[in-house]
Amino acid sequence: MPIPTYEDAMLPVMKTLADGEPRHRRALSDMMADHFNLTADEREKLLPSGNAPVIRSRTGWALSYLKQAAVVTSPRRGWYALTDRGQKILTSNPPRVDSKFLEQFPEFMEFRARSKPESDDEAVSVASRAGESSTLGIAPDEALEEAYARLRAELETELLDMVRTTTPRFFEQLVIDLLVRMGYGGSREEAARAVGRSGDGGIDGVIDEDRLGLDVIYVQAKRWENSVGRPEIQKFAGALQGQRAKKGIFITTSHFTKDAEEYAQRIESRIVLIDGRRLAALMFDADVGVSTRGLYTVKSIDGDYFDET
Repeated sequence: MPIPTYEDAMLPVMKTLADGEPRHRRALSDMMADHFNLTADEREKLLPSGNAPVIRSRTGWALSYLKQAAVVTSPRRGWYALTDRGQKILTSNPPRVDSKFLEQFPEFMEFRARSKPESDDEAVSVASRAGESSTLGIAPDEALEEAYARLRAELETELLDMVRTTTPRFFEQLVIDLLVRMGYGGSREEAARAVGRSGDGGIDGVIDEDRLGLDVIYVQAKRWENSVGRPEIQKFAGALQGQRAKKGIFITTSHFTKDAEEYAQRIESRIVLIDGRRLAALMFDADVGVSTRGLYTVKSIDGDYFDET
């Protein structure tokens, strides 16, 4: 039979994990190949980029979407297990689990909202738009842009999950790498000397705003799961005054309360708040913790070439 789509693999993946035993993504990929009776050629068929087998990619996407809907969880990197929600779904014996089915869960709809451009029609999926653009009146380049938006949102979500599982020491280095990639602190060695450890699971220190060191920025980072409230921002603002500093960056892997955001906007010191989602987006843009898997060049007709006048 043909290689299953990632949606075709969702329910079989759930049933495979129903025994409660966590399994690695690659093992699940092999089990899906067995489940769908794939031939040797189908098992070895690679993506156009040549980076991975198609069945492994589609199994990975099935796991990723199920994770967004809190149907599966990842107890450690690369390993997956069925959640209580997933077990409950199986007891109802659904004939199929796909993206439409997952829309009943708020976590999945929140993910969809983050990854969908404002002009998109919610009823049209990436796959249908990419494959049936002429029928639906959607330009292929629009389908490509939506697919990219979804890929980015998915990657940023996984990136933040990985950041939250790092050690305090690694998180320190991650923040230094990000700031240097963004142009702060001069060289990495200079930044590493400028930023000192606080011992509280994050970093606290100062870093040069530019390569010449014309100004400094006070930095505080919290690898937290709970929200950061106004009291923490007030302490940070007080620390800025104590350093006679006017600029600060507060980074957290969680999020800020509304009171914290409003307070940061009202005070005289300039404090930039970076929550977990923005942190992941900045890492994506600065190529920190991510690598380029493939490049696709979108071309258009060069009208000047065909101008005979």
